[in-house]
Amino acid sequence: MNNFFIFLLFVFISCQNRARTETVVGIQPYKGFPKEKTDTLAKTIADFYSVKTVILPAIELPKSAFVQVKSARYRADSIIKIQNRIDLDTIDFILGLTQSDISTTKKDKEGAIKVPKYKYEDWGIMGLAYCPGTSSIVSSFRLQHKNPNIHLTRLKKVTVHELGHNLGLPHCPNKKCVMTDAVESIATIDNAELLLCEKCKKKWN
Repeated sequence: MNNFFIFLLFVFISCQNRARTETVVGIQPYKGFPKEKTDTLAKTIADFYSVKTVILPAIELPKSAFVQVKSARYRADSIIKIQNRIDLDTIDFILGLTQSDISTTKKDKEGAIKVPKYKYEDWGIMGLAYCPGTSSIVSSFRLQHKNPNIHLTRLKKVTVHELGHNLGLPHCPNKKCVMTDAVESIATIDNAELLLCEKCKKKWN
């Protein structure tokens, strides 16, 4: 009887350890973001990074993240911080998806704030994640195209890129790599492939 109990305990601990090694990404759609796009992006990153994805119920964007400096936007850095507060023991990373415009304040290597040509410190962006980190946000607002396939491909690239940062991948100098710095340029995103270059593959593996 004691031996049987020890065996069950060993199996339980082994299962728990295996569960902990599986990377789980929670997909947090915000109200208005299409379900079909959410499903597609969840599958894309699951296949790309060999992780498990869990789609969470859609919620409203946090009012505390709303700003109206140059235009009506939501601060991406604020959303990331708020998402980090979600206490979900079964999720390792959380990736938000919105169709609203998002922004952040950029800084140079010395920590000085970069100011865009319109002299505002509020930059409109496609996505944001810290490297490494546990939370990221992606917006479809600046990725529009009359061809829905091109639009979806852009969205996939940005989603894979931002989650890549959370997983520890930095920006890559290879302009064909999905981890290249888009510098808020649609042309850069379109030029990149939905693939990791050989150097980034080695970092990831």
